Amino acid sequence: MVSVAPPTALPGVEPGVSRLITIPGVGADAGTDRRWHLLDTGAILDELGADVVGTIVAVHGNPTWSYLWRSLIATSLDRARAGGAAWRIVAVDQLEMGYSERTAVTRGLDQRIRDLGALIDSLDLTGRLVTLGHDWGGPVSLGWAVRHRDRVDGIAVLNTAVHHPAGMPLPSALRVAGARAMLAATTVRTTAFLDTTLALADPALAPEVRATYRAPYETPDRRRGIGAFVADIPATPDHPSTPALDEVAGGLPRLNVPALLLRGPRDPVFGEHHLDDLARRLPHADVHRYEGAGHMLAEERPYADAVLDWLDDRVLAAESSATSPASDRPDADSTDAAATDADSPSTPLWHRLVERREDDDTAVVDLTRRVDGEPLKVSWRALATRVDELAAGLAAFGVRPGDRVSLLVQPGPTLTAVLYACLRIGAVVVVADRGLGIRGLSRAVRGTEPSFVIGEQAGLAAARALGWPGRRISAPQLPAAAARALGVETSLAELAASGRWGTVPAEPQPDDEAAILFTSGSTGPAKGVVYTHRQLSALRDALARHFAVEPDTGLVTGFAPFALLGPALGTRSATPRMDVSAPRTLTARAVAEAVRASRAGIVFLSPAALANVCATSDALTDADRAALGEVRTFLSTGAPVGIELLRRAHELMPNAQAHTPYGMTECLLVTDVTLDELEDAQRSPDAGVCVGTPIGAGRVRISALDAEGRASGELSDAPGITGEVVVSAPHLKQGYHRLWATDRQAARATGSESGRWHRTEDVGHLDAGGRLWIEGRLPHVIVTASGPVTPVGPEQQVETVDAVRRAAIVGVGPRMRRVCAAVVETVPGARRPGLASAELTEQVRGATDLPLAAVLVVPALPTDIRHNSKIDRSRLSAWAERVLAGEKPSAP
Repeated sequence: MVSVAPPTALPGVEPGVSRLITIPGVGADAGTDRRWHLLDTGAILDELGADVVGTIVAVHGNPTWSYLWRSLIATSLDRARAGGAAWRIVAVDQLEMGYSERTAVTRGLDQRIRDLGALIDSLDLTGRLVTLGHDWGGPVSLGWAVRHRDRVDGIAVLNTAVHHPAGMPLPSALRVAGARAMLAATTVRTTAFLDTTLALADPALAPEVRATYRAPYETPDRRRGIGAFVADIPATPDHPSTPALDEVAGGLPRLNVPALLLRGPRDPVFGEHHLDDLARRLPHADVHRYEGAGHMLAEERPYADAVLDWLDDRVLAAESSATSPASDRPDADSTDAAATDADSPSTPLWHRLVERREDDDTAVVDLTRRVDGEPLKVSWRALATRVDELAAGLAAFGVRPGDRVSLLVQPGPTLTAVLYACLRIGAVVVVADRGLGIRGLSRAVRGTEPSFVIGEQAGLAAARALGWPGRRISAPQLPAAAARALGVETSLAELAASGRWGTVPAEPQPDDEAAILFTSGSTGPAKGVVYTHRQLSALRDALARHFAVEPDTGLVTGFAPFALLGPALGTRSATPRMDVSAPRTLTARAVAEAVRASRAGIVFLSPAALANVCATSDALTDADRAALGEVRTFLSTGAPVGIELLRRAHELMPNAQAHTPYGMTECLLVTDVTLDELEDAQRSPDAGVCVGTPIGAGRVRISALDAEGRASGELSDAPGITGEVVVSAPHLKQGYHRLWATDRQAARATGSESGRWHRTEDVGHLDAGGRLWIEGRLPHVIVTASGPVTPVGPEQQVETVDAVRRAAIVGVGPRMRRVCAAVVETVPGARRPGLASAELTEQVRGATDLPLAAVLVVPALPTDIRHNSKIDRSRLSAWAERVLAGEKPSAP
């Protein structure tokens, strides 16, 4: 075969990394020497005199080559030069690929695993060894690891698979490329397969990078390996490579070394089910999904930092601490929690329901259904019985502990019963509401790869149309034709009937996963927040203690995260008539109706819901006002709540104490402050929104901002320090679903304090009384030439202008030299966006001591969907820059 020498210079690769090596062949190559091309950092590390901690053997897929790993090579060398761990990177060109030798041998998976083994043996590597693979380099690298368990210290893969479910068609791209009539045309005679793969990478891939990827495959002879790789996909049981792939898949569960699974979800080749399969075979693996990225993850996201950080944590730190292997240890951010939380008593979330199972008093009120003209009321006895029936029925249907179950049901008795039934049998409930928008909801559900989907007709139709995974169960009883059309196998009524005489399985353990709750997506793609049973129970207990919830208290909630806690608290509950995914649909009359029907002493509403309740209060009757007068506590949380809104709400519920707790999906209750305390805080010189003091056993610390606006300070509870808010509580989340790198960042540099901690990305400070003041979000900090600026304080000053309804302070210009601009909603509202009038600009500038480069007006500030109140300052900042650069103003 004609050889092609690698170029002397490769864009993005240091000189001295590319080299050729000749080694004896194995298997079908026995007796023949083969030439390999490598990108190897060993020589450079020797020149640096670095203490090499181990070797990463990186194996590309089809139709890439070792050039795929240039980011890892560059990042590892940068870290070594900066004094970090020095990992030698050996990135191979598999035979027939890249600049390695072309041969006449047909290389199936078994042969390629042998080839890689021969190369590793020839390099005489010592010390730690970690394999890294992408695409079909995944099975090759994992295959070597499975066969050499005694030599491998860690495994990592990007977008790959080791098993394809029987009966599921291959991805369309592979079916087309692999079709007998198309194989040569798409992979060898033309560059179609190569073109398609490169098109999957970042569209901004530099021309010289694209050209470098193409260079080894300029002629059909040089592309024969691409076609052979596609032909080697074991799509059928009788394929020659099926036994080798089965060996790899079957051997992974016995590979008890640290494992990292990285994935770009927008992958037309390897789906979520492939990741799910790998995660089941490697249950100890760390997983990170990069939303928005696809098959060519290495070109789309900074994966190299994640790989090297993971090695620091899971391989190097584990060995240096002389503990058990990383695969046997909890996540770094939960290590202390395991010692702390596991010793604390915990009763199941359904404990109060069991206690009241013989009670005929009302447990749940359904305002959307009527019986003899009155709202439907479900007793504790009926609810407990229904939960048991559904639990037994779901178990008989095949729902097992740990199975993820997506719930697409509106709050009410049905959702309450099925939620507690799922929790009771150890299933993990996935709660992602329509407030995420259809794209966000679809991304959330698909990302969890649920085994079951339980929904109402609209939700099931969306699941069918958008191709969500999971067996379908309908909440209502559907006509047979509709059930078939939606792929529904059974209904909740049928499951309850089948479970009437069935057995409820054993209870899950307190530290088993219980739920995945999704964030609002207001600051990026919504994240799945994982809670254990112990943590949900701790949340219940914190809420009950702090707000003195008793059996006869009664709870009305228009705030989705707490809509299901009534039975857990042992008190009756009602959700008012509203669209829970659109808080602004809640009216004052609907709240009064719910309070009257449930005799509620506590009302829990989101800020947007509370605002509309106040706006619609003129419609209240005398009976409505009398019902609201019986409320003793009302709470509003989920986003900042202005004191004026609380005052207006207090006028509607004059006998209630007004609270505005602070929290987030990751820790739903952190601090609390009452209206009276807010009135007192008005006299304080502190900037920001006062959110009070920690609830129960919760703790708050601040990590100070440095000159570049980064939270780099040690955790501190000293007053007057502005920085990132870092929180800890027994009910703090376990972690994020398949976001290992995000988990790591959320607990970064918190080891100086005991327990589990979470970096909130909120910015604020503590005052001398221990009260927390929120000043904005970390990504919204404006780094000016004179230092970082937090937005909320200046926004509050601007909002004192009579003509301003709401304001956002944003930064424009280059980093470290940004200037501030105000973007405001006006009273009356502006008809079109653009620069503010000279008069309004003067008024706004006069209201704040912050220098403002410009004042702009918009008809409406962009907010999140779920809360309708969290302002998207990042979006506004980009919009303001365009407007100030001369672009015609459009809606931000």
